[in-house]
Amino acid sequence: MVNIPEGVLSKFSSFVPSVLATSRDNRPYTTFISWLILKDGSTVRFALSRDSYSAENLRSNPYASVEIFGEGIAMSISGTVKVVKEEIDELSFPVSVFEMKVENVSDNLFPGANITGTIPFEHSGDVKKAEELDEIVLKYLRE
Repeated sequence: MVNIPEGVLSKFSSFVPSVLATSRDNRPYTTFISWLILKDGSTVRFALSRDSYSAENLRSNPYASVEIFGEGIAMSISGTVKVVKEEIDELSFPVSVFEMKVENVSDNLFPGANITGTIPFEHSGDVKKAEELDEIVLKYLRE
C-alpha cells in the first residue's frame, strides 16, 4: 500500500489549494480547487460543485490525480475516487464530497528546485460568508 508521507500529512490537514486532474473521452481536464484535505495516509477528501465538469468526469471515470504544493513539496497523489456524499444539505447550492483512495504518490520536485511556500489563496467578496461555507464543507471532509 502506498501512503502519503507523515511530514506531508501534517502540513495539509486543512484546506489545500491544489490542482485536480480528471479525464473524459481520453482527454485530460484540470481545475484549481481549494476544498481538499489529506484525511490520512491513504485517503484524500475533496468537495466540488455537484454539477461541475470535474464532478461529471469523476462519475464516469473514477481515476484522478491531485497536485499539491507547499514549502519543499510538489507532490502528485492519484487513485480511485468515489462520491461519499451527494449533497451537503446545509449549503444553498449543490456540493458533493469525494474520497480518493491513494494508489500512487510521486514527488515532483526536480533537483535544483524548491517550492518556497504554499499557493497564495484568499477569499474575495463576502469573506465572512465564504469562511462560514468553508467551515461547513470542512466538517464533511473530516467525517
